[in-house]
Amino acid sequence: MDLPTLDQADLQGKRVLMRAGFDVPIEDGAVHDTTRIDALVPTMKHILDSGASLVLMAHQGRPVGEPNPEFTQKPLVPVLEKILGVTVKFAEKCDGEDAKELAATLQPGEVLLLENLRFEKGEKSADESERDALGKELASLADVYVNDAFTNCHRDHASMTSVPKFIGEKYMGFNVQQEVEGLSKVTQNPEHPVTLIISGLKMETKVPVIEQFLDQGDDILVGGGVANTMLVASGKDVAKSKVDHDFTEKGALILEQGLKEDNATIHLPTDGTCSNSPDGEISESSIGSIPADHIMFDIGPETMESYAEVIANSKTIVWNGPMGMYEVEGFAGGTKALAQAVRDATAAGAVSIIGGGDTLDFHERYDYSLDAYTFVSTAGGAMLDFISGKPLPALEALRS
Repeated sequence: MDLPTLDQADLQGKRVLMRAGFDVPIEDGAVHDTTRIDALVPTMKHILDSGASLVLMAHQGRPVGEPNPEFTQKPLVPVLEKILGVTVKFAEKCDGEDAKELAATLQPGEVLLLENLRFEKGEKSADESERDALGKELASLADVYVNDAFTNCHRDHASMTSVPKFIGEKYMGFNVQQEVEGLSKVTQNPEHPVTLIISGLKMETKVPVIEQFLDQGDDILVGGGVANTMLVASGKDVAKSKVDHDFTEKGALILEQGLKEDNATIHLPTDGTCSNSPDGEISESSIGSIPADHIMFDIGPETMESYAEVIANSKTIVWNGPMGMYEVEGFAGGTKALAQAVRDATAAGAVSIIGGGDTLDFHERYDYSLDAYTFVSTAGGAMLDFISGKPLPALEALRS
């Protein structure tokens, strides 16, 4: 690994500006799930235990470049105080004189939390000069920059890519390091057969990773809207099932590539679990025989069995996306079957890497332990970009 790691840093007496991934669910002014905060505790405690002070910056939700009380970071203060066991100061604005004064007075072991980065237009601006202006302001708050927000590493935002331009020392946090090392298990000499399990509604974010695995993998198991689109591209009728019509032509090209001898084999559903609505009567139909007013909400039993067989013979497995509308228990069967197959393969010695928000939500919803897998990524888009071979802008910014 050629990225700078936090264990290489001498932090004694320094101020550390840490980009955190604290986009947590907040309702009625209270944090309802601390999972994303808990994941960053090792990095935060290491910084404080090393004799440094800590300035935390993060975002909440999707405010449009201006203050919005609905997305304030203030509810995180008591949570961080409890977890870290220290008083946490709060800056009402992430940049400006107030933030500078509060940061300047920090003593070793003290913590300052900045207000939501996305209250500032410069954070997500398409104009590099605007991003850099905010990045320079943020960089002035500290001596060292630490990126521990892997979920945002595919974003060219001021806090991710501009701050490192204006600060001398920069490192990966432990969570980012863990993600890079875990996902590298599939990008650096994975053991074959390599299987990709990919699903979702939209083709756009999935195409690069499918194309990567066509070249480097052995089997690609497809579900959800991505499968529907590719089925339509192959001339199949999927009735009222959701199809990304902008990508049917691309789907056809991908299927054609999958027929080439040296490329991975693409597997599409041969049957589906269907209904005319999410709460309607459920039936199973072969692809091409789905009733005209029905939607395929999950893969069917024949597909579950054939996909499980491929997984059982795999040595490296990457999984992103449930097979269907898992939120409705009647349409969770495909995802449950694949989860069990991946868990069994892992127990038999395969390397399994899973990730994506819906994939993790499925496991929480149905109480499937994540400990059964080799590595679990907290990211969605960043995970897909990393394993598809795309450079992540925020990681590249740490190299310069």
